[in-house]
Amino acid sequence: MSAFVFGSSFVSSPISVNSTFSDRCLIPKLNSKSRSSSVLKAVASPPAKQPMTLIEKVLAKGANKSFVKPGDNIWVNVDVLMTHDVCGPGTIGVFKREFGSDAKVFDKEKIVIIPDHYIFTADERANRNVDILREFCNEQNIKYFYDIQDRSDFKANPDYKGVCHIALAQEGHTRPGEILFGTDSHTCNAGAFGQFATGIGNTDAGFVMGTGKLLVKVPATMRFKFDGNMPDYMLAKDMILQTIGDIGVAGATYRTMEFAGDVMKQLSMEERMTLCNMAIEAGGKNGVIAADETTFEYLKGKTNRPYEVFHSDSNASFYYDKVYNIEELEPVVAKPHSPDNLDLARNCRDIKTDRVYIGSCTGGKSEDFIAAARILQGQKVSVPTFLVPATQKVYDDVQTIRVNGQTLAEIFKEAGCIDPASPSCAACLGGPKDTFARLNEALTCVSTTNRNFPGRMGSKEGSVFLASPYTAAASAITGYVTDPREVYNFDKHTRHSAESLREN
Repeated sequence: MSAFVFGSSFVSSPISVNSTFSDRCLIPKLNSKSRSSSVLKAVASPPAKQPMTLIEKVLAKGANKSFVKPGDNIWVNVDVLMTHDVCGPGTIGVFKREFGSDAKVFDKEKIVIIPDHYIFTADERANRNVDILREFCNEQNIKYFYDIQDRSDFKANPDYKGVCHIALAQEGHTRPGEILFGTDSHTCNAGAFGQFATGIGNTDAGFVMGTGKLLVKVPATMRFKFDGNMPDYMLAKDMILQTIGDIGVAGATYRTMEFAGDVMKQLSMEERMTLCNMAIEAGGKNGVIAADETTFEYLKGKTNRPYEVFHSDSNASFYYDKVYNIEELEPVVAKPHSPDNLDLARNCRDIKTDRVYIGSCTGGKSEDFIAAARILQGQKVSVPTFLVPATQKVYDDVQTIRVNGQTLAEIFKEAGCIDPASPSCAACLGGPKDTFARLNEALTCVSTTNRNFPGRMGSKEGSVFLASPYTAAASAITGYVTDPREVYNFDKHTRHSAESLREN
């Protein structure tokens, strides 16, 4: 295997890559001119004498060690700590209790605070949580606080972003080779960038806030390889639901889920985020995909910080190794009330749905809406269909991206969908009773979200079927759980990615 050197400034003098960190890519800090003309150059690296997986290398780097192995307890330096309106106040409380009311955070530029969960509500306690974040950020002079003050019109808040996991990526806080902790279980979303990203509790976050360090047990790695050519009707959501269904919601408990194989090159960054996002639904400590040219291209213009890229050594040890032929997989759903309650979408035609929900960090990205629009264009929905863009950027994309001459918003309007809501987590986590699209009674919902435990989207009597944007849109048309192939004539020879469908 080879290591890559990114950037023309390094071409003339190849970097020595030692055997411990085989397949380590060094990404220098470049100005905009050099970044735009960067070239990947391969530099041969010697065989690894002490082989490690991708995540073991990232953690070894964070611990300033040459080698780590699963089960090791190590102190790591934290590159980014993220918190939001639900866990932020508790984290701040722990920090002040343990370090003092006048204590300063370890690094005001390495803490990212993003209100996103319970935002567009009249609930006074939810609103107070955002006030607490604002007061703390002003006190600490936190650089990256994405505030919202006017809840009546999210557009009047230029700093407000929306769902934290997607905002982290869009704002350039997710970088290969780094360690990112967040007070949210879906922080593993950022593993799509080739970094160690995982959720932690308020106590750990309060400690990180004061020290910039955390004690971590090195997880063993389970590798899931997807080979073959991705069928046109398949999306990353189908891949991760299939994986969770196969190993169960505890199948990867405290282990890294590394996604690899031919198909990774065929996935966009947003689809890779979908895969890593739901590692936690299998009990995983984190999910990860090795960074490559697709990653580098996504990061252009989003960050000026240097970063390093790691790959698992060819002779690294994996706790579990599973290979899928993507061409043999079909659209699937997770039936109530667990993400591992797997079934083929075509087997669930007898299940009527009361509504469809397209949104969340898992299924509310720009490409998720492009996918839904592909199915809905020229069709009519038969049940209420709720659209919740993850971030302001996604909301803007819905208004401007065109598919076959129409904007996504025009397609959704003509199909009879409910107008897109303000960007937030909305009903994915239930929330206060006035939360947009919350299940306030015993309803069945086909949703692009990530969990379907009783009460997850509101009422404990509700039933949630987890699905891809294709399957969700198809179900909106028919009014029952529907394999998207039933309502759309997919290309049998070529996959048309969301990126390829957009006209601007």
